[in-house]
Amino acid sequence: MTRTVPEELGPLSMIELFRLEAENQSAGLTAGLLELERGDPTPEILENLMRAAHSLKGAARMVSLEPAVLLAHAMEDCFVAAQQHKLALRQPEVDALLRALDLLGRLARGDAGGRSASAEISKALSGIAAMLPPGCQTFAAPHDAAPGTARAGAVPLPMDGMEAVNSLTIRKPESSERVLRLTAENLNRLLGLAGESLVESRWLRPYADSLQELGRKHTALRRKLEAIRQELSASDAGSVGERMNELYQQLIEAQHFLGERLQDLDLFDRRFTQLSQRLYLEALRTRMRPFSEGVRRFPRMVRDLSLSLEKQVRLEILGENTQVDRDILERIETPLAHLLRNAVDHGCESPAERLAAGKPAEASLRLEARHSAGVLLVTVSDDGRGVDLEVLRATIVRKGLAAESAAARFSESELLNFLFLPGLTLRETVTDISGRGVGLDVVQTMLKSVRGAVRLGNQPGRGLRVQLQLPLTLSVLRALLVEIAGEPYAIPLTQLVRAMTVPRDRLDRVAGRWCFYHGGQPVALLSAHQVLECGEAPAIGEEAAVVLIGDRSTRHGLVVDRFLGERELVVQPLDPRLGRVKDISAAALTEDGSPVLIMDVDEVADSIERLIAPSPDEPAQRAARAPARPRKRILTVDDSGTVRELQRKILGARGYLVEAAVDGVEGWQAVQASRYDLVITDIDMPKMDGLELVSMIKQDPALRAIPVLVLSYKEGDSDRLRGLDAGADLYLAKGAFDDASLLRAVAGLIGGPEA
Repeated sequence: MTRTVPEELGPLSMIELFRLEAENQSAGLTAGLLELERGDPTPEILENLMRAAHSLKGAARMVSLEPAVLLAHAMEDCFVAAQQHKLALRQPEVDALLRALDLLGRLARGDAGGRSASAEISKALSGIAAMLPPGCQTFAAPHDAAPGTARAGAVPLPMDGMEAVNSLTIRKPESSERVLRLTAENLNRLLGLAGESLVESRWLRPYADSLQELGRKHTALRRKLEAIRQELSASDAGSVGERMNELYQQLIEAQHFLGERLQDLDLFDRRFTQLSQRLYLEALRTRMRPFSEGVRRFPRMVRDLSLSLEKQVRLEILGENTQVDRDILERIETPLAHLLRNAVDHGCESPAERLAAGKPAEASLRLEARHSAGVLLVTVSDDGRGVDLEVLRATIVRKGLAAESAAARFSESELLNFLFLPGLTLRETVTDISGRGVGLDVVQTMLKSVRGAVRLGNQPGRGLRVQLQLPLTLSVLRALLVEIAGEPYAIPLTQLVRAMTVPRDRLDRVAGRWCFYHGGQPVALLSAHQVLECGEAPAIGEEAAVVLIGDRSTRHGLVVDRFLGERELVVQPLDPRLGRVKDISAAALTEDGSPVLIMDVDEVADSIERLIAPSPDEPAQRAARAPARPRKRILTVDDSGTVRELQRKILGARGYLVEAAVDGVEGWQAVQASRYDLVITDIDMPKMDGLELVSMIKQDPALRAIPVLVLSYKEGDSDRLRGLDAGADLYLAKGAFDDASLLRAVAGLIGGPEA
């Protein structure tokens, strides 16, 4: 049947409307089917499923998509039979319906054309027809016979419907477009302008305050003139007194006029600020999406994955209506999928294991989103086995990431931090689900890109909790403003552990540095003046303004001059002509139009570590100071602080002088500024990767003689060839080296530590 599309909508609008409805109805159908599989079907669930399938059937008929009509009709027959207690919808039946739903989605997207798809749809319809009891089938099932044959009650699957999808998606509507389309770039610009309007609106308040000061000066002037006027009146000065009276009246009139204008300005300031706030919120809402839109596929994914692993896992999603920035929602989808897959594969036990441990056979997996204190918190938690710390400790040693003696001293939080290293996995064998150690590395990379943070909570035998702390939006940043050397700096709240004032009597002097205890742990203090290289640090007075940064295992205190309060800032990228600015990620403008630099907290933490890290071998350090026995210098370039510190300890203990850079750009600047005997670099790094760094070193006549050792998690032959072609003198895989092999490789390139 061919249906005439209403002219006012046009064919393109109709197919897009069908796609939208198919997407929305599919989400409800998937959720309902999974709920049916978990327990007895209720009349409400079956009624909702039947209505959703019926709506899809009608929508498909409106766009003349006959294959979709048949699929939706077949699903509707199943739900009606279940309502009549003639069909039990258990796992096999749910599997068949989910496959039909997948095909419906492909038809709606227009990527299910061709004879092969027709055969796939025919197979799905035949499967549904086979599981329906006699008398419950009202759709015309396709036949499986050879082309040209037919059987009673069966019709061949029409192909014109699928061909109509492609034709509908390329034809232009004859009438004018009724639906407003807005590109993501235009929307970003609109939100940026709204954010700037919000910031600019706050400029009026300090301006009005300055005019209030002018009013106070007028009042003081009036009092002085009043005193002079009274003296002149008492002395009977005549015409001078009259002129003074006239001047005094003019001053009073000017003061009244100024007062009225100040009232008008104050009223305008309040209206403008409120209007700008509303404009910004409305523009922001156009970017916000409910959390549920980004997690629709996860219940089905968890269900299919748990079945393939012969596990019973129930996913619970909380905070589905929590509003999330579109860009944030898109960026977290893949990391969340990794976290959920890891939870099902690594964390959740088999039913037999759970029953033996006194747990329910079905594991509980929870995904939650909520707003808290101006940030978005997304938490993935399970009630599985958690992380076995001893297994993790042994894996770290086996992978050569730490010596056995050092690993034995690692605390729980220090051990858990190793999970974020690329290539580290607790799985003994690689499967199509896990075993390559990329899941948490993907999470960490995403968090760095959005200035977020992660918190791990582990209970061995009871489960693991991973909490992502994310900004509400990427265009506007909530930050703490601090003053350093007379200039304002912004620290993102999502990367801030705590801001506090520490009394002088709580500070201790240890090894020549200030520190204090927080949460029972010592925290080293370092002046922001020293970290940012902006002049001599002032002496600490009665109390110190301290910004606490870092993670649970390593926290540092940054001493600033004073706190300026929290602000919402419109993030502005730095001009690329400036190149990389140390410890700074972006810029913004304050209410009065003054520029403020936004700190890169991860880089600041790395800078602090480099400044306060003690030498791994104090006797060797003293020997290095002696002019007769200088030591060879090594630069290690890696974006992982853990890897940098391990290399520093291994090589420093042997007697080499080791310095570190956090990425290729910083490494390139370092080799240009200082002389090194060896450069060790990773490949995958932000801003400039290791291969580019190697090429630049080897192409520079003054630097090409420096040996370069590439140390990467990429172990393939093609990766090794790329590294050697770039000019590397040696290529080692991180997963295969230990302390001894690293020392042998370094000694083979540059010899012993003594120059």
